[in-house]
Amino acid sequence: MKDKLKIGITCYPTLGGSGVVATELGKLLAEKGHEVHFITHSMPFRLGKFHRNIYYHEVEVSDYYVFRYPPYDLSLASKLAQVAQMQGLDLLHVHYAIPHAVCALLAKQMVGSQLKVVTTLHGTDITVLAQDHSISDLIRYAINESDAVTAVSNDLIEETRETLDISREIDLTYNFVDKRVYYPRSVETLRKEFARDDEKILLHISNFRPVKRVLDVVDVFERVSKDVPSRLLFVGEGPELSKVISHVKELGLSDRVTFCGKQDDVAQLISLGDVMLLPSEKESFGLVALEAMACGVPTVGSQAGGIPELITHGETGFLTEIGDTERMAEHVRELLTNDQLYEQMSAACLNRARTTFCNDRITMQYEEIYYRVLGREIPESHRIEKAQCEVD
Repeated sequence: MKDKLKIGITCYPTLGGSGVVATELGKLLAEKGHEVHFITHSMPFRLGKFHRNIYYHEVEVSDYYVFRYPPYDLSLASKLAQVAQMQGLDLLHVHYAIPHAVCALLAKQMVGSQLKVVTTLHGTDITVLAQDHSISDLIRYAINESDAVTAVSNDLIEETRETLDISREIDLTYNFVDKRVYYPRSVETLRKEFARDDEKILLHISNFRPVKRVLDVVDVFERVSKDVPSRLLFVGEGPELSKVISHVKELGLSDRVTFCGKQDDVAQLISLGDVMLLPSEKESFGLVALEAMACGVPTVGSQAGGIPELITHGETGFLTEIGDTERMAEHVRELLTNDQLYEQMSAACLNRARTTFCNDRITMQYEEIYYRVLGREIPESHRIEKAQCEVD
């Protein structure tokens, strides 16, 4: 159908919020009839089984002896151009400015200007990499030369403008979760494996990098558990894991803390929780808080980055200054001991996740950006669907 698009998507396919969002977006676009081609170095972990209208193209890196390091960027650019030509792609939607947008722009030069490039900023390319003056000009170039740029929070848009002196338009497109996957699950039987009936469950999910301040999670739990019978579940792995395990042992909490490791499908685990803890010092959005919100679980977190755009203080959770574990613990205790407040917040979480961060709404925002950069009229079917979504 002429209204349907051929879209190439490049992302980091392993664990991480950007890869999750990119993969889920591709699946949703494919469901709507668009032809989606994932072009990555390995199969995106959320892709899994066969999906209609979805194709996967592996980027193979040359090990030619002249190269000191495998030239992944050049291999990716070449593969993007090859797939774009062979499949007649309309556009490339790349997640992260570097290296993906740079590679996409090189592919566009090889294929021709009819191929458009949409770049989504998720955070690290701005909050970390753009601070490095040796590559900041390259990131600025990738952003300025893309046909459209999106970012997952207003905070990230402002940081991009300030850090790189960017003046071009950047579209705000929040992250989302699929409401068919993230919803309050019935987990009574599973819950008995982690906690007694009289115990509450605190939850933290991350890649255990220093910016996540995972040790703060342990300190908050230690304070809360003195007054409220509770357990703590950690999901994920990363560089700070050994420090966290040692800290748990030092505080004598080992018998009340469970390390679940990496988990691909966390919807059931989130439904086990009563409160999500997110004390990060940097967070461009905070996807795990949205996943919790969609399951009716309030978040207690920090006023960092884009988190305040996601969590409404006193309505869908509580926010404190970064590192204020005492205040965080007070908020957690308040939630766990006030049933009326908890029910109100849980209901507000569900409502906000299903409206502001609805997967249908965000997917249509991306589609409108695609049609805009291609200079095409928005199909009437899209307008009808959007009107229905706004009513719902």
